[in-house]
Amino acid sequence: MIARRVRVTGRVQGVFFRAWTRDEARTLGLDGWVRNCADGSVEAQLEGEESAIEEMVELLNEGPPSAQVDKVAVEHSDRQGCAGFDVRH
Repeated sequence: MIARRVRVTGRVQGVFFRAWTRDEARTLGLDGWVRNCADGSVEAQLEGEESAIEEMVELLNEGPPSAQVDKVAVEHSDRQGCAGFDVRH
């Protein structure tokens, strides 16, 4: 089990990006959270199997149909012990 902190930039707010991320992460069996940031980006904490996180990062590079992803930055992170995957406000 590993953890990654991800920041997605582009047109990623107001396009259901957080709900889409939550749904995709749950499908992959990941724990963590996703939230909007003041600078217009979206940040997520992903915790789980490395292969599932890699797949999630690939999905985040595409985003939901109404989004325009410019960049996905991935950093190593400490596990926070998240249970489930939630949208934070």
